[in-house]
Amino acid sequence: MIIWLVGLSGAGKTTLARELHRQWQAINPATVLIDGDEIREIFKHDQNPAAYTPAGRRINGERIAAMSAWLDAQNISAVVSILCIFPDILAANRSRFSTYFEVFIDAPMSALEARDGKGLYAAARRGEMVDVVGVDIPFPRPEQPDLVVRNDGPSLDAAVIAKDILTRIGAANQGGAS
Repeated sequence: MIIWLVGLSGAGKTTLARELHRQWQAINPATVLIDGDEIREIFKHDQNPAAYTPAGRRINGERIAAMSAWLDAQNISAVVSILCIFPDILAANRSRFSTYFEVFIDAPMSALEARDGKGLYAAARRGEMVDVVGVDIPFPRPEQPDLVVRNDGPSLDAAVIAKDILTRIGAANQGGAS
């Protein structure tokens, strides 16, 4: 089973992914967390000047989808947190994995720019950074998410949302998610 969290930078993907992984792993130890930024760093893709271009983002997205399929084939579940701008990857995920659940964390640009923990949006608006999704690279909203989590405020209630997701996929009934 693959739970794929998608949304813009600062939407709360990593926060929710970490909590979801923590709760799910308590129920099913064969669960891993795959974070797009961490995978980019592991493969040194973040050191490539083109890493954040659409082509570089495609490489990372395809790499993560392939890694997820490899884990899924071994009955290892994964929580994936990625800023995926490719509708074809999201569509392929529906048939690529044994079970797939897509969560779109939807946050308005005004909230993202107010949070801007990495300073990406401010740098892009000042012209100091390019290839920022939501500013100079379009972000196509996912077409068929299984769940939309609206995040207008300063933070998510990750514990409650994670528990809801686990209930929706039937995992919460298998043990003691906290």
